[in-house]
Amino acid sequence: MANSRYDLVVIGSGPGGYVAAIRASQLKMRVAVIERDQPGGVCLNWGCIPSKALLNSAETMESIRGAGKEHGIEVGEIKLDFKRVIARSRKAADKLSQGVRFLLRKNKVDYIEAEGVITGPHTVALRPVTGKPAPPAEAIEAERILIATGSGEKLFSGMALGDGVMTSREALVYDRVPQSIVIIGAGAIGAEFGYFYQAFGAKVTIVELEGQMLPGFDAEIAEELRKSFVRRGVSVLTGHGFKSMARIGDGARASDGNSVSDGAGNGAGGARGNAMGWSVTLDAAGTLKTIEAEAVLVAVGRNPLSRELGLDAVGIAGDRGGYIKIDDSFRTSCPSIYAIGDVARPPLLAHKASAEGVAAVEIMAGVREPGFDLLSIPGCIYCEPEVAMVGLSEAQARERGIEVKVGKIPFRANGKAVAINQTEGFVKIVASKQYGEVIGCQIIGHHATDLISEIVLGRTLETTTAELGHSVHPHPTMSEAIMEAALAAEDEAINF
Repeated sequence: MANSRYDLVVIGSGPGGYVAAIRASQLKMRVAVIERDQPGGVCLNWGCIPSKALLNSAETMESIRGAGKEHGIEVGEIKLDFKRVIARSRKAADKLSQGVRFLLRKNKVDYIEAEGVITGPHTVALRPVTGKPAPPAEAIEAERILIATGSGEKLFSGMALGDGVMTSREALVYDRVPQSIVIIGAGAIGAEFGYFYQAFGAKVTIVELEGQMLPGFDAEIAEELRKSFVRRGVSVLTGHGFKSMARIGDGARASDGNSVSDGAGNGAGGARGNAMGWSVTLDAAGTLKTIEAEAVLVAVGRNPLSRELGLDAVGIAGDRGGYIKIDDSFRTSCPSIYAIGDVARPPLLAHKASAEGVAAVEIMAGVREPGFDLLSIPGCIYCEPEVAMVGLSEAQARERGIEVKVGKIPFRANGKAVAINQTEGFVKIVASKQYGEVIGCQIIGHHATDLISEIVLGRTLETTTAELGHSVHPHPTMSEAIMEAALAAEDEAINF
């Protein structure tokens, strides 16, 4: 391999990198992937997959707690082995990570365990990684290089991890429920972990600098989620910025006593002696407020992993946030080097990285025209109720000068939602007033992240609210809410 030259070398095997590599191989390119951690990148190992396994456990806990009240099913004392909850999520991640390794091998992609550093327009140096086999060569060459290194967790300056201070990565292996936790940031990660810890009995406070949860999302959706969280007992403080934090001697005093037990005193509210904790100071327009909690989860965004790639050696430019600048072909300022996914630009989503990976290699191969529509990428949040969106919100459309009509249907008007007692939330469709073309949709409710796919497909096909509304949906299903919302935009709603 030392003298080998590839058509494409991909740095990073996350959902952008491995998908791009496989598609390139299908297009008859000779491909290698360089990975310093585990196959699948952050998403499969430390993000999308293990977190969804944890959220599934949280939903199961909520279902069990509500079974006696709603379904006439009586259960005994609920016992929680939280270590098994965490272990189950790690098992799911490991299984899919090995699946990526298999897929690369199946598609004849060389997988190299090393740290890749770009040393020239066509050269990547291979540096050994502790605990991994020695790289097969000191460097490899390629006609093109694709950077797909993703992003890493962001911390405030001077903040140290440990002793109950976590990012999402540490939270995924934190094997006990804190009695109380402050979550800084009310974006996707903050909302998901807020729901998760509340479901297992922790006293949760979510702090957000912006004036709403889910900054950038439709304001009605954000307010609906806030109300839902408050009903669940979560304290949500918007318009509050993090100022500082200090160690205190007893984090247990922040507990509200609403607890479950794991049989070993490690559930939320369980006695743990002189537990340590943190005092977190917040700033709300100049007014300081202090909250005490056993643990702190920092969920204030992610940084692109671009600094250690050797970009200066080839004159690749980045912006102030560290994102690599690309053109409509995903090409950087060095013509032979491309970038996709989190390292290139927001939104930081696995499916967006995968779609960009496919687009990039197809453009390289000449089977696709340059260009990529970011508005076609759905955004999903997997707390309960789930949140999903695609395209423009009503406010964004109006800001662009688009005359719109809006159809909105609450799930309380949906037969299936009533039958399964999942009536929180609504579907909101935004369409152009002139043609009725669907330009956006926002959903909050049970299985919203699955329901949004109908709108994603519809937007690809340039569907209208009339076409959606007149397409017969099966009854009773949650998807009927999409049909009804489309009819509402046409002033033809039947069931609301």
